[in-house]
Parts: sequence; C-alpha cells; structure tokens
Amino acid sequence: MSESVPVSRTVDHGTAKLMPDVDRDRAWLLTVDGAPQSYVDLDEPEHLEFEYARRLGHALDAAAEPGRALDVLHLGGGALTLPRYVAATRPGSRQDVVEADKGLLDLVTEHLPLPAGSGITTHAADARAWLEAASDDSADVLIADVFGGSRVPAHLTSLDYAREAERVLRPDGVYLANLADAAPFRFLRSQLANLAATFEELALIAEPAVLRGRRFGNAVLLASHHPLDTAPLARRTAADAFPARVEHGASLAKFIGSARPVSDPDAVPSPEPPDGAFGIG
Repeated sequence: MSESVPVSRTVDHGTAKLMPDVDRDRAWLLTVDGAPQSYVDLDEPEHLEFEYARRLGHALDAAAEPGRALDVLHLGGGALTLPRYVAATRPGSRQDVVEADKGLLDLVTEHLPLPAGSGITTHAADARAWLEAASDDSADVLIADVFGGSRVPAHLTSLDYAREAERVLRPDGVYLANLADAAPFRFLRSQLANLAATFEELALIAEPAVLRGRRFGNAVLLASHHPLDTAPLARRTAADAFPARVEHGASLAKFIGSARPVSDPDAVPSPEPPDGAFGIG
C-alpha cells in the first residue's frame, strides 16, 4: 500500500477491512465483520502480534532445525501472516495457502502484496476439497486456521478430515491447528480425540485461564508421529506477554478424558464465541 489509509471491501463472506497500525509503519490489521482476523507488519514479517499466532510461530520454530526450508500447507489464509513468517524465518520454503474466500484473498494480495520470491502460492478453494486432492506425503507442516466467520466449519472437525491431514503429511511431519472453545470443552476434547486416533503424539497450548474454564479462548493443537520437544515450547510460551501452558502426555490424556472421535455425519462447527471474546492480542 502506498498510503496508510483504511480499506473496506465486501468479500465473499462478509465485510473485510484493512486498518493501518498508527504505531508501526506498514503494519495492518485485517478484520472481517468487525472481528480481528490477522495482523501483518510488511517490514517485519517475523513480528506476530496476536497471541495465538505467536504460539503457532513457536510451534513452527520447533518443527525443524532453525532456518531449514519446509513444505508447508496452510488451510485458511487471512492476511497471510504465518506464510510470511515462514518465508522470512525459513527462506526457500515452498508454501501453499488455501483460502475459501476469493474476495478476501484478492483484497490481501492486492493491498498487502507478497514479497518477490516468497515461495508462497495462494489457492481460492475449499480447504477440505483441496486437502482431499493433495498428494500423499507432500507437506512437512500442515497449519489449520480456518474460521467461517468466527467458527471452524463442521467438515474440518471430523476424524475423516484428520485422517486426510495425516495422509498429506510426511512421516516426520507436524500438524498444527488454531481452535477456540470454553469449558466444558466438548468441542476441543473431540478435536483432540480425533487427533489421538490418528497421530501418536499430541500437545496443546493455551492460557491457564482458558484451561481452568474461566473464559472462552484460543487453543493451539500439535500432532505428529514422532515425539514433540515440548520443553523449549513451554519455555517460550510461558515467556510471552500473555503466558500460556503446554499440556501433553498424561495431563493431556486426562484433559481428553472420555471424549470420542467424531465422524463426518456427526461433526459440528466450533462453538459460537461470546460477544467480545476475540480482540487484539
């Protein structure tokens, strides 16, 4: 963007706005129907403003040795915050971004263009359909951050979907997801049960207040077939401005409890967040 002026446009699934951050040059907040969706600093793509994005960034950093180029599949695009982060921190990575809202994708790529040679390819498509057509063992990391409005669509919350994600990942790959829920965590537990039926190793990152049932909030899920190095992840998430906790092993199994995997016919969207649940931070 040549000028730091707000932009508003009707996209496929609502009204999207790009608003400049008065405190950072060339930094932008994307909202859809008033709900914050993404934050991007074009001059400093390593800067992750939202807490959930920082937690996903920490998980991406731990996915492989620093600087190693990765093949990354992003389900959900927003303002392409995490693809830009990977391009900056892992040069040479190949990334596919699947975003169902073509109007939103066009707005973002027009006003917040990707740097030349970023290795990022965008696709206007349904995430599940694109995933089902993707090749086996084609991604090192798969990141699911898909919200239709403020809810994860039902066709991305089933065991069948989790199995497709596992198929597309390489044997040493890592699955990451951003979800949101509140006590008694029926949705979050069902998602963990889906992943536990598909992968050997799981971890969950969330703020203590969310895990204690005090409020609605984000939870970042990690899943793989190999042991996850949770110690450095726990240190980094605990040091954030809004500290989070990493649950894994026995404590996570206790959290999942008696929750069972959910098949396609029984899958439901993530819960509707209460008013004001999602803000900046």
